[in-house]
Amino acid sequence: MRGALTDYVQETRPQFLILTPVCCLVGAASVYWKNGAINLLYLAVALVGGIAAHAAVNALNDYHDYISGLDLHTTTTPFSGGSGLLPAGRLSATAALVLGAACLGVTLVVGVFFLVVHGPGLLWVGLPGVLLIVLYTKYITRSPILCLLAPGLGFGPCMVLGTYFVLQGSYDLNAAVASLIPGFLVSNLLLLNQFPDIEADRIAGRRHLLVLCGQNKCALVYAAIAMLTYASIVVAVALKLLPVLVLLALLTFPLALKTIQGVLRNNEQLTVLIPLLGRNVAYTLATPFLLAMGLFMS
Repeated sequence: MRGALTDYVQETRPQFLILTPVCCLVGAASVYWKNGAINLLYLAVALVGGIAAHAAVNALNDYHDYISGLDLHTTTTPFSGGSGLLPAGRLSATAALVLGAACLGVTLVVGVFFLVVHGPGLLWVGLPGVLLIVLYTKYITRSPILCLLAPGLGFGPCMVLGTYFVLQGSYDLNAAVASLIPGFLVSNLLLLNQFPDIEADRIAGRRHLLVLCGQNKCALVYAAIAMLTYASIVVAVALKLLPVLVLLALLTFPLALKTIQGVLRNNEQLTVLIPLLGRNVAYTLATPFLLAMGLFMS
């Protein structure tokens, strides 16, 4: 297994792993809102498991993309197209597979720890989370609806409610509602990141929504999910399922609106689309962070 230590670190795509702490923070903030305290040790352990799970997805995705030949046709951007380490020969496919398996192993160890602490209730979100990691690239990307929903399910309900459960030992309707926000955002994040790869994905046999429907229709789907995200925050506050201060998350709406407008107008122009991918990442991270801050302050 060739590759320097820095290559293994880069293979996890560390610049994107910040998404995991942000999503976990929503779960922790939901606990703090209810109890006024959180177990920082358990939160740290949960973060290790969550980051390892995210790193496993990234490494296994690179492995499958490389052995399927997809990387030969992909145009790499700062936000899509994989790490580029395998096509460049800096890391072997076997090394990426082993790295992904090792990261998944860390996640499983953390999961077993919390199963001992809190019992089998964790399996309601833990088992689907593991299946998403293992099945995403090879199988889930062949199903338009599953491919759209799976990222949001993993980083929304699975990660947010998983964090809530390991800190609280139970589940909660309010936390479930809060988990929808990062869920919608991350599904949209992956949807938009597929735009530069549409031809490569089609050649490799993927059958996600973008391949099936094309850029123009999926731009409308992207816009609808983004609007649904912000509408969900307002409705949750109106129904008193979340506190008023989570409306802080609406501060990112102007950036989201500009991004939506850009995607609707320029979804087939790669040079114009790349800055939009960056804006999408920015409000996908900022919105759940502000949501968590609202919960902490409440």
